Amino acid sequence: GVAASQLFLWRKQYQEGSLTAVAAGEQVVPASELAAAMKQIKELQRLLGKKTMENELLKEAVEYGRAKKWIAHAPLLPGDGE
Repeated sequence: GVAASQLFLWRKQYQEGSLTAVAAGEQVVPASELAAAMKQIKELQRLLGKKTMENELLKEAVEYGRAKKWIAHAPLLPGDGE
C-alpha cells in the first residue's frame, strides 16, 4: 500500500500545481535550473541587442563614408592600389 503521508504529499503537490508537468508528460526541471536558464536568456538577449545596435551604427557609418566618398563602393582587389 501507499503511506498516508505520501498521499497527503501528492495532494499538496497537486493543489500547488507541482504535478501539472508530470500529468502532461512534460519533463520536470528544478526551479534553480529554470532560474539559471532564464538569467542566461536575459543576458543573451541583452548582448544581442547591443550587437544589433553596433551593427546598425557601423552600417550607417559605412553609408555616410560612401556618401562623402571616403569609402570605395567596390573592395580593393590584390594589386589594385599598388
